[in-house]
Amino acid sequence: MSLEKEIKRRRTFAIISHPDAGKTTLTEKLLLFGGAIHVAGAVKSNKIKKTATSDFMEIERQRGISVSTAVMGFEYKDVKINILDTPGHEDFAEDTYRTLTAVDSVIIVIDQAKGVETQTRKLMNVCRMRNTPVIVFINKMDRNGKDPFELLDDIESELKIKVRPLSWPISSGSTFKGVYNLYEQKLCLFFSEDKQSLSDDIIRIDDVNSPELDQYIKPFTNRFREELELVKGVYHDFEIDKYLSGELAPVFFGSALNNFGVQELLDCFIQIAPHPRPTVTDAREISPFEEKLTGFVFKIFANMDPNHRDRLAFLKICSGTFERNKFYHHVRLDKDFRFSSPNAFMADKKSIVDFAYPGDIIGLHDTGSFRIGDTLTEGEILKFKGIPNFSPELFRYIENADPMKSKQLAKGVDQLMDEGVAQLFIQKSNGRKIIGTVGALQFEVIQHRLEHEYNATCRYESISLHKACWIESDNKAQIEDFRKRKFNNLAVDKHGREVFLADSPYSLQMAQEKFPDIKFYFTSEF
Repeated sequence: MSLEKEIKRRRTFAIISHPDAGKTTLTEKLLLFGGAIHVAGAVKSNKIKKTATSDFMEIERQRGISVSTAVMGFEYKDVKINILDTPGHEDFAEDTYRTLTAVDSVIIVIDQAKGVETQTRKLMNVCRMRNTPVIVFINKMDRNGKDPFELLDDIESELKIKVRPLSWPISSGSTFKGVYNLYEQKLCLFFSEDKQSLSDDIIRIDDVNSPELDQYIKPFTNRFREELELVKGVYHDFEIDKYLSGELAPVFFGSALNNFGVQELLDCFIQIAPHPRPTVTDAREISPFEEKLTGFVFKIFANMDPNHRDRLAFLKICSGTFERNKFYHHVRLDKDFRFSSPNAFMADKKSIVDFAYPGDIIGLHDTGSFRIGDTLTEGEILKFKGIPNFSPELFRYIENADPMKSKQLAKGVDQLMDEGVAQLFIQKSNGRKIIGTVGALQFEVIQHRLEHEYNATCRYESISLHKACWIESDNKAQIEDFRKRKFNNLAVDKHGREVFLADSPYSLQMAQEKFPDIKFYFTSEF
């Protein structure tokens, strides 16, 4: 198959939502329809014994939440689908923001009982900045919740995007019967008793005015027909160009847990979602159809397999063909590397691939050569934009709780910081190590992973800080004066860059006013 055909049959997307909207459950059902798994897992362990495929970390199984982006690929109707299941919890939002740089489209999951929630708004803002095409899946229609029209108004006003339903629910709550596929003009009613596997028992009715409809959805027939007329009258026809430019969001209704509406979403998605799109670098725009390889690292995962202590760099391929055992240029290090066992993913399950194409996500075994944002090319010097580390908002000293395990702790902290989930700062005045995060739960995750993956224990001590910001200046005299005056507030990050630790908003404001030639950065991408 030609490079162009391989690119056009790929769909790489992220599933995002507020916590508990059903994002990981939807991921499971998409994998089920794609034949990648045969029994779908549940996120919460009290549902069924099998846990979700994408929640493979021990802490995810215990807590029933996603704390790290999982990558999964499968084939469906001759389309190669790459799903990135992201954490919904705001404490892990930074991982989600970076993941959105590696996808071409997004599915947003909304709980119909709760409507649009805080984290959904934040994530939609990131999508809007990038003009990322968005599909909305309104989940949990089998539970009592808001009226569908009220939900659509909520989405338009809160997420600031026009909507167009491409499926419509038949009733909701305990009387939920199924969905009507407006895109294909078909009614799909599901009768599966087994929520975790697929049912062949699907009734298809092409004409909603058919008397046959009564025997399946009575007494909701007349109301359903009236709502369909209202949908056609209120909302504009679906225009694919507006969807691809991020102006219009197609909306699907369903219940991921019960397999209602998921196949309608998937069948439409593979038809309308974009194949890999051009990517912006500091030098030029990269077309996916270029023959030479380019790609960037958007995620690093330490200890993906604790038995082998392996560390993987997740590479998003932007152009060309990645070939196993071929040399590629690491731009930041100005060195050539080759990779004997690049991996494709099904969450924590890996398989070695010989070739990969634009849109694919592959894992490269890494001994510490990669950082988030690094670029691989066939010799061209360029850097992809928009993959920052954000300035942390919460800080704690980290101390070794077991003097016999200092090496294990040092290695664990070093590798976990490379993942970008938290940042390490070493104070210049006393050499103490400070962990900075954007969410409190990250401290617990780090402590848990150090203990269970590195056999190291740590304890935290509180420190009162407002913000960490990276600094640089061309005015040597001014920055030397700043270093003398603010010595107790200076640190270096893991990569040796100078950081100002402001202990209050006032001290940060005064530093910016008194030292106008010093630039204060709140992301590490500068």
